[in-house]
Order: sequence, then structure tokens, then C-alpha cells
Amino acid sequence: MAELELKQDGEVVWATMNRPSRLNALSRGLVTELREFFTGLYWRRDVRVVVLQGAGDAFCAGLDLKERGDPQAPRGIGAGLTRQREISEIVIAMRRCPQPIMACINGAAAGGGFALALASDVRIATPSARMNAAFIRIGLSACDIGVSYFLPRMVGSSVAAEYMLTGRFIDAERAYQLGLVSRIVAKDALRAEAQGFVDDMLHATPLGLRLTKEALNHAIDAQGLEAVIAMEDRNQILASSDGDFQEGVSAFLEKRAPNYAKREG
Repeated sequence: MAELELKQDGEVVWATMNRPSRLNALSRGLVTELREFFTGLYWRRDVRVVVLQGAGDAFCAGLDLKERGDPQAPRGIGAGLTRQREISEIVIAMRRCPQPIMACINGAAAGGGFALALASDVRIATPSARMNAAFIRIGLSACDIGVSYFLPRMVGSSVAAEYMLTGRFIDAERAYQLGLVSRIVAKDALRAEAQGFVDDMLHATPLGLRLTKEALNHAIDAQGLEAVIAMEDRNQILASSDGDFQEGVSAFLEKRAPNYAKREG
């Protein structure tokens, strides 16, 4: 049975980490499936939006420590680095893929699960959501799997240091106050809330949606306003020259859902 359940509904993939008995902790199998899925998305034009969620009562509790084997066994540095990169490559692929990723966070998003949430583009949560950089509580650095890149950019260096140096949990209300999540909704309303975001995203042309994620990614680290403006100018000309542009304008003026050209993967 797949540990990452993928269901495609039109141009949307609902990706569910499916290890509820282990709070969707990252097993080697789940790591491989997540990495291969997000890496493969780069080339897929039949998928426009991804919704990432966890089965049961958690989003993802981080690395499955019970699968690690004997912690006293000799471990080569090279093999360890390869194993580390197998995990960190997931968040790189999440940022590199052109599809917006929406994370639906219910329950724990700890350690690697926190990293997956932060690497997503939009996050919504239930009142039970709890996020933390759990790495520091198990003898590791809290700077892992992109957390030290994402978190300070989202909440500032002081707040990031507060949570990364202590491993304290960020509850749903605090996450909302910090801007880490866009909405807090009841668990039974989570899918409907996500669907609302998805529907709005699908109003954009396929190219416009992809170029927006790309530009947002680059703007975070751009060297200045002029660099960002140059990128925006280039993207607007690309988008307005695309075959779907006129349909997007017509749909807006006619107050209807757009009907863009179908694309295969």
C-alpha cells in the first residue's frame, strides 16, 4: 500500500501522507514517495495545484525514529549525508515545482513535517495544529530541511530563534498571528476551505499561475526592487502573449469560469 496516496481530480492532485498509526511520520518509503512525486511535478502540465495533507489526526510527526535501527551502530559520514539529502531534496523539489502547494495542517507538524508545511505555498490549519522544529529536542540542530531558510523569512529572525532554539510548539492561534497559516477552520471544514483556495487558483491561466509562483520564489532573495521589477515585466509579457490570456480576460468580463486549453503531462 502506498504511503503517499495520490488522487487527481481534474488538474488538482490531493496528496495524503498515509501512515495514520504513526502520525504520518517520515519512513524511508514515504520519503522516497514524496521526493519522487514532487520532483516529477516539474514536468507535468496536467497538474496545476497540489493539496498536501495527512491522514488521521496529524499532518506529519517528522522522521520516524523507530525505523532508524541501532543508534549505536557505526555510520559512515558519506552514507549519512546521502540519507540526509534524500530528505532535504523534497523541500527543494516543492519550491522548484511550478504548481502551488497548499498544506492542510491538522494536528502535529513536527520536525520534517514542519519543514513540509513551511515549504508549501499556502497553509491552512485546524485548531489542533501544532508545529515545531523538533530536531533540537532529539540531539540535532534545529536548522534542518530548509527550516532555517523559511522560518526567519516568514516570521523574522527573533521569533524564528525563539522557536528554533527551544523546540517549543507553535499552536494554531499563534501560527495565525505570525502569518504562518492563512486560516484556522474546523477539521471537518478543512477540505472545503482548501477547495475554495484551489478554485480561485484555477481561475488564473496555467502559465500565469506558474509564473507567479516562480516570481514569488525569486523575489524573496532578489537583490533589489529593480531586479524584481525586471522579472515581473518579463513575466507579464510572457503571460499576455500566451494563448490562454484572451480566455482569461473573457471569463473575467463575462463573470464565468475560464475554459483553458487542456494539457497533457
